[in-house]
Parts: sequence; structure tokens; C-alpha cells
Amino acid sequence: DIVFTSGTTEAINLISYAWAAPRFAAGDEIILSIMEHHANIVPWHFLRDRLGVVLKWVECDPNGDLDPSVVLAAITSRTKLIAVTQMSNVLGTVVDVAAICQGAKAKGVPVLVDGSQAAVHMPVDVAAMGCDFYAITGHKLYGPSGSGAIYIHPDRMVEMRPFLGGGDMIDQVTRDMVTYNKPPMKFEAGTPSIVAQIGLGVALDYMMKIGMENIAAHERLLRDKAIEKLSELNFLTVQGTSPSKGAIFSFTLAGAAHAHDISTILDQKGIAVRAGSHCAMPLMQHLGITASCRASFAMYNTFDEVDALVNGLMLCNDILS
Repeated sequence: DIVFTSGTTEAINLISYAWAAPRFAAGDEIILSIMEHHANIVPWHFLRDRLGVVLKWVECDPNGDLDPSVVLAAITSRTKLIAVTQMSNVLGTVVDVAAICQGAKAKGVPVLVDGSQAAVHMPVDVAAMGCDFYAITGHKLYGPSGSGAIYIHPDRMVEMRPFLGGGDMIDQVTRDMVTYNKPPMKFEAGTPSIVAQIGLGVALDYMMKIGMENIAAHERLLRDKAIEKLSELNFLTVQGTSPSKGAIFSFTLAGAAHAHDISTILDQKGIAVRAGSHCAMPLMQHLGITASCRASFAMYNTFDEVDALVNGLMLCNDILS
């Protein structure tokens, strides 16, 4: 049920081309949340351009939460797929994808879950979740760049045509015909990134040894302290304030301080944040901003590093205000 890919971007493009494109027609609908990463938007725009499918957007509430009932209410007789993130890479919002999958299944609508951001922060059980597709990216799981995979439900796997043509994905080739290998090899053409995927396996073994529940518990403590400390900074606006969010904090400073200037100052203090639109321009437009800084806490972070971030932001405000 697992197909190795170079990451979530390739994985979602695989589903768009190999499963969706042969099955969708003009007027068919794909439901997306406004929080999606470009990797879970652009492949569906390809289908909009080529086939005339309709992209239906559902929005999060002011806290950044996405109510499953809002997603399910968007389903119509033309809905062919729901594509949704399990955790926003910008807001840290944790989406109840199990509830979405359960409701969608009752209406005969498959669900693709972008697990890139979630899989590193919490336990994942695709069987209990009930999804049809679940994509992960190796570099967000402490593995090498260029590694990743996607879970594909067996019922969906048999509906898919090949994605790339070449070695390994074939059974027989003649001058007049081609027969294909059985899945997952059918979708893994050419020489794979062997070293990268081995590295991903080692990274996953390391995380499993620590325990995903232990990682999640530690990150909840970091999140709670960060929420408390950042709320004391009256010059700071945090995008996404759900109390159940992950330990991801996107923020802007009052005034004209640009995210890249903030990140430069923090970098000089040894604090690594991301600045920009975070590959989520529709969400930026929804929030009414062009860019933000994002601090992402993980299993290796400490409480002292929460304090270091706060002190760094106070310095940024002193310099840029």
C-alpha cells in the first residue's frame, strides 16, 4: 500500500495524474482548505486548466481551526475528492481528518491527506483515520531531502494508471505493447533514490524508538509555554491561536517590520525561523498579510529556547519599531 516518492509534492502529483485525471471531467469538484500548501493546490490547478474541474475552497475560522462539518457541507453530487492537510504548516492547526474521512466515506467521496507537517509531530494511523491517500515527506521527518512516500488504499490503487514510464514499472515490453508490474512497482519507475529512502527508514526507526506519543507530549508542553510567553508581547500578532494547535507559530510585528528583517535579526542571535509566504499564498491572502515569520518547535527543542525566541523578538521590536 506504500509507494516511495521524492516527497509529498511528487506524491500528490502522482495522485492527480495517475488517479484523478482519468476519472474527473469538467464540472467535477475538488474540495480544498484555504490552509493548503502549494503542493496540495497546484496539481489540482493542473486539472482545472486541463479538464475544467472546479476547486471549492473551505475556510478556517478566526482561530485557524477548520470545522469538519464545514468541509462535509461543501460536498455535492459533483464532488470527486477532498484534499486536506492534517496540520497547517503556517498556523499549526490540527485538522480532525478522521471526522472528515468518516463523513466523506458515507457520501462516497475519497480523501487525500497531506501529512507532511503532521507526521513528525504526532502518531499517525491511516487505517483508523480512514483516508484514501496519505503523503509524507522525508526531510520533515529528519530524513534526507528527496525521500518520501504515500499510502494508497488498495481500492484506489487498482484504479490508477502508471505515472512515469521506464524500468522496474514494467512487466513485458515489445514493439507493439507494454504490460505493467504490480503495485507498488507500477508507480516507481526507474532507479529509485536508494540511499535517501534508506536514510528515511533510519530516521523513522529513530522516531519510533523515542515514541511518537512521547514526542507529541513534549511538543505540547513547548506549545503551551510558547503560547503563554508570546501572548505577553503586545507588539506581536500570532496567526493561528487554536489551543489545540501544534507547536508552530507564525507571527508578524506591529508596524512596517518585514518578516525577512525579523528573521535576519533572529538569525544573528542563533534563532532559526522561516520568513515568507511559506508556500501558502492563498492562506496569506485570506489572513490579509504578504509574509510572516514562522517558528517551528520540535522534539529536540527546550524550554530555554522558547525564552530565547521571546528575547529575540523583543530585540527585533526595539530595533524595528
